[in-house]
Amino acid sequence: MKIVVQIEVFDLGVEVNAMSQGRTDIGAIASFVGLARDMNEGSGVQAMTLEHYPGMTEKVLHDLVEEAGTRWILLDVTLIHRVGRLLPGDPIVLVAVASSHRADAFAACEFIMDALKTRAPFWKKEETAEGERWVDARISDNAAAARWTR
Repeated sequence: MKIVVQIEVFDLGVEVNAMSQGRTDIGAIASFVGLARDMNEGSGVQAMTLEHYPGMTEKVLHDLVEEAGTRWILLDVTLIHRVGRLLPGDPIVLVAVASSHRADAFAACEFIMDALKTRAPFWKKEETAEGERWVDARISDNAAAARWTR
């Protein structure tokens, strides 16, 4: 299991290869990569700065992965979230889940991403032509996370 908050860019291929290296028990790896967009709320975004609460953020991410492991049979998980200043097109987050079967890998990957959006202490500030603005939580993110409530 790899859970990291970092400034540096990540490489999906490198991370997936590291998960499967020498493993013959893995039948599926499902992944999600979130990218910085150039538009939000109807206006252009020139850059975005992501901030987090060090120590607490990593604990929340670890807890999300642990919870996923109680719901599905997982063989490995890589969760990387970037912080700092990002430009449109830059990768922000990677969730990769390995399992024996695709159903568990897909479901756990989606759960981790949905839960991360509502539970992890990250804050986004966008730079636009009109100035800087903090980004509020989306109602759609709360709805996506709510469907996983037991």
